[in-house]
Amino acid sequence: MVKKTVEVISVAYVFVSIGSNINRYQSVSASLDRLRLSFGELLISPVYESVAVGFEGSNFLNLVVGFSCAESIGQLSRILHQIEDDNGRRRDGPKFGPRTLDIDILTYDDCIGDIDGVQLPRDEITKNAFVLLPLKDIAAAAIHPVEQKSYLELWKAYDQASQKLWAVAFDWDGRAISQAER
Repeated sequence: MVKKTVEVISVAYVFVSIGSNINRYQSVSASLDRLRLSFGELLISPVYESVAVGFEGSNFLNLVVGFSCAESIGQLSRILHQIEDDNGRRRDGPKFGPRTLDIDILTYDDCIGDIDGVQLPRDEITKNAFVLLPLKDIAAAAIHPVEQKSYLELWKAYDQASQKLWAVAFDWDGRAISQAER
């Protein structure tokens, strides 16, 4: 009799934010290509444009993407950093500055705390409209692991006048991801 071993792979659902203010459309499209190649089907929010926060610079494109992931948080972080690097991300400038690509893990299932050097959930969810609004758009009923409120509830309570952002037309892979606000 031959013994067979079965490897059980745990799969988490992840939300990441994507931002770019250098070669914005090209960089965001390239990140979506790589995320799909690495993780398969993507849940993609509308794309928003916003002014730079924390420094003077060109406007950003921002969106949130959800996908299933079998990698650990540390492995996922390394993959996202490689996607950033492959798209010209420079890490020798100031923390808040222009960038071709910034991909941050927002949530990894309901994980809370500093795991593999990644703080979860990311505090930008409740602090920045350019993260909370697109997250609300694709996961309105999902519950923030710490706040224990839905992203829709958090958005309704957010000071929406505090940060200006607007939807922009964005096409990827032959389909319209978002339409410009009128």
